[in-house]
Amino acid sequence: MNKEILAVVEAVSNEKSLPREKIFEALETALATATKKKYEQEIDVRVEIDRKSGDFDTFRRWLIVDEVTMPTREITLEAAQYEDPELQLGGYVEDQIESVVFDRITTQTAKQVIVQKVREAERAMVVEQFREQQGEIITAQVKKVNRENITLDLGNNAEAVILREDMLPRENFRPGDRIRGVLYDVRPEARGAQLFVTRSRPEMLVELFRIEVPEIGEEIIEIKAAARDPGSRAKIAVKTNDKRIDPVGACVGMRGARVQAVSSELGGERIDIVLWDDNPAQFVINAMAPADVASIVVDEDKCTMDVAVESSNLAQAIGRNGQNVRLAAQLLKKHRGDDKWELNVMTAEELNAKHQAEAHASIDTFTKHLDIDEDFATTLVEEGFSTLEELAYVPIKELLEIDGLDEETVEVLRERAKAALTTIELAQKESLGDNQPAEDLLNLEGMDNSLAYNLAAHGICTLEDLAEQGIDDLSDIEGLDGEKAGVLIMAARNICWFGNDA
Repeated sequence: MNKEILAVVEAVSNEKSLPREKIFEALETALATATKKKYEQEIDVRVEIDRKSGDFDTFRRWLIVDEVTMPTREITLEAAQYEDPELQLGGYVEDQIESVVFDRITTQTAKQVIVQKVREAERAMVVEQFREQQGEIITAQVKKVNRENITLDLGNNAEAVILREDMLPRENFRPGDRIRGVLYDVRPEARGAQLFVTRSRPEMLVELFRIEVPEIGEEIIEIKAAARDPGSRAKIAVKTNDKRIDPVGACVGMRGARVQAVSSELGGERIDIVLWDDNPAQFVINAMAPADVASIVVDEDKCTMDVAVESSNLAQAIGRNGQNVRLAAQLLKKHRGDDKWELNVMTAEELNAKHQAEAHASIDTFTKHLDIDEDFATTLVEEGFSTLEELAYVPIKELLEIDGLDEETVEVLRERAKAALTTIELAQKESLGDNQPAEDLLNLEGMDNSLAYNLAAHGICTLEDLAEQGIDDLSDIEGLDGEKAGVLIMAARNICWFGNDA
């Protein structure tokens, strides 16, 4: 039998290109499984094969625990140390038993275990082989095509999968076609696909430019962000680490050769290459290309940027179905590292009217609640204050920088603002009655107190209430546009219906 074991190890190792040690371990597991089946009780067995001779010994063992729950597999520390004082918790007490005799049933059991273990070892080798290539472009041959995905042959018995959502629209492949994509995920799964490839994610665009533009590989030029509408249009933001080199020109290439090569691989996808800027406002101006931006207003508190363009330029700035502004907004979110940021594109006239309306609203609020005249309220607005919260809690030194304000006036102003906020909150609670916003609604990402109380006034008091709404249901809620309503509704549904964090 010992020679047969060595022969099996050698044959399987050569056939499957697996280390001999993996085959020995699979055989030991197989022999242990076959031995357990000879006993009526559930026992724990270990088999040890001599790597040189092929002889093997079999041991029954008991795990050392504090309290025994399975007497056939466990033993207390006290009982174990009676045999060997050096044994500790978590160790094993072993007794050598008679090794299994190979009959038809034993052989079949061992064969099944070996096949399973060899398959697991092969899958582990695939993961190990391709883990270092994760994030890189790989080339493969289409093996099988169905509605949900495409199976790719990578060679050496390795397969990858491209899901339908990771393909470009209207992209069709047949068995035998060569295909390129980014290996974006390597999963050590026991069953099913392990390697996942994409052609639609921004990583594909970035890696194609890394191939076509040597300066990127040499780290002279960096791709700082990328956004795609797969198969249609994309934007990438580039930065140079050598001021002598124009990063946009280098990525475009002579007569557009480099960017055209990338575009061709992606089914003719139009690619805008924009210059990265550490200043977020200037970066958005660059990202809105080819549209010219007339002015831009940044609101750090609301995480919004209002972008104004000439009326003749508005359609180009927004793009077909909002494509241009949507891609620019994706770049902005990556620039700020925060998905809350939004871009609002409008004409210069609309922006001016919006800011005038906001200014008048703030002036009215200040004159009504702070008992000050319109001129004083206008001065506060011109200095950048727009809410009672800002006046109540902004550092005193910022208010003292306003001409004509001393410490006494500032203190009175702050106290009036705090009192007004308290009065407004009490009035809201009184008008709402039992319709108070629940804690989970108040804590929802993207929610503020004012909006939560507005929702509660319309009977939407909990996350569950919000999850059941449609965007049209919230159209008359003050301070809530359609896009933000959709984001909040989906966040509530993710928590209430799918159990995911927002």
